[in-house]
Amino acid sequence: MDLTYRSTRGDRTAYTASQAVLKGLASDGGLFVPDQLPRLDKSLEELQGLSYQELAYEVMKLFLTDYTEEELKACIAGAYDEKFDTPQIAPLVEKHGAFYLELFHGATIAFKDMALSILPHLMVTAAKKNHAEHEIVILTATSGDTGKAAMAGFADVPGTRIIVFYPKDGVSPVQERQMVTQKGNNTYVVGIRGNFDDAQTGVKKLFGDQALAGELAAAGFQFSSANSINIGRLVPQVVYYVYAYTRLRAAGQLKEGEPMNVVVPTGNFGNILAAYYAKRLGLPIAKLICASNENKVLYDFFRTGCYDRNRDFILTTSPSMDILISSNLERLLYLAGGQDAEDNAARMRKLNQTGSYQVTEELRRNLEDFYGNYASEEEVKEQIARVFREEGYVLDPHTAVASCVYDKYAAETGDHTKTVIASTASPYKFTRSVMEAIAPENAGGEDFALVDELSALSGVPVPQAVESIRTAPVLHDRTCGVEEMKATVKEILEI
Repeated sequence: MDLTYRSTRGDRTAYTASQAVLKGLASDGGLFVPDQLPRLDKSLEELQGLSYQELAYEVMKLFLTDYTEEELKACIAGAYDEKFDTPQIAPLVEKHGAFYLELFHGATIAFKDMALSILPHLMVTAAKKNHAEHEIVILTATSGDTGKAAMAGFADVPGTRIIVFYPKDGVSPVQERQMVTQKGNNTYVVGIRGNFDDAQTGVKKLFGDQALAGELAAAGFQFSSANSINIGRLVPQVVYYVYAYTRLRAAGQLKEGEPMNVVVPTGNFGNILAAYYAKRLGLPIAKLICASNENKVLYDFFRTGCYDRNRDFILTTSPSMDILISSNLERLLYLAGGQDAEDNAARMRKLNQTGSYQVTEELRRNLEDFYGNYASEEEVKEQIARVFREEGYVLDPHTAVASCVYDKYAAETGDHTKTVIASTASPYKFTRSVMEAIAPENAGGEDFALVDELSALSGVPVPQAVESIRTAPVLHDRTCGVEEMKATVKEILEI
């Protein structure tokens, strides 16, 4: 079955998967979604004996239907290789009453590596398939992790450039250092004077600027995206939920047909949407538990049906979740609302104009697979300390949000279904926050001294991704205001 992709907002043009990957965002500002969600064409028993790479092919071929077997397998082989520091790619670790799916064993020690390792391969292949004449400019906003992972993936890839905007004062010191030391003649990093939502909104405006698109085309460029608004980012994330289930099944932790719950620390909603897609593929997932930090716009939405970003933006110790506009929620509401693009577009206009929208009771009933809750900053700190004290296992603040919310869910519902928690970042990305939780008496000093303190306490070696930036020179020092983003892009591209 060849899937076609269309916009969530009404543009009825049908695109192939490779065209959607290449374009990134629909012309009307909507996100690309498949006309129908596919189903697994192999049994879970057949899948449970496969390697991560083999399983990735079986899942991704269902969505990326115009890529040949040879093309897709080459993309997968190029992505999931020795850059991961464990042969499993995504190990499962049983701790504190759940199974932690460690998604941080890639080159930049965050879950974004799982999808951003393959996106450059998918995009370059798409460009060849579609005879793209222009150089591809990857334009992306990051709340901390996407930027580094995307730059690492696209660095020196022929026919591409990448421009990353990040909130100058809204990421951890290690996250910022990872970005500003990134090598590659085609990589550009810009700190904006604003928060992630400002960066994301600014990037979307640039995508929708038709005059700018004309100038780009005249100069031989076209935009695409590395954010999870790109379907080529979202599809690879589906894989690791199928992988987690089949590993638990192979280990005898789940009986045939037995469901599992999934907990995801959530900001832009892409990672938990991927779990929802996995469920729609036929994976036995019961509850999708959406864990928020103090920027709890999603928690409030699942409790009330009202999405309202009109609130203070809070800088937390889990900065990759400091988001008030969760872009991928649009894809879920489009599906849950019966693929009514007109209705969806009206919701998005209202969000843009007033900062909020209310969904119908009928649509809310279609979201009953989801549960939302949040963890306060104090609760996150306590959870990191508790799990380390009881298990000797170190959580980063994002994973601690998920762990805390799972404890709340289990206490509230009494549901003890086997549960997988998406562990989205290495604690070494957030050493100060982690050390303040587990050993506050040793939490002074500069950040790289804390890295060594954490290693000594935990017995976990310092990842190469952190070692490599200790003394790396700063290569990027651009900053700009939100209103200067367009001018900055034109300056970088010399147009």
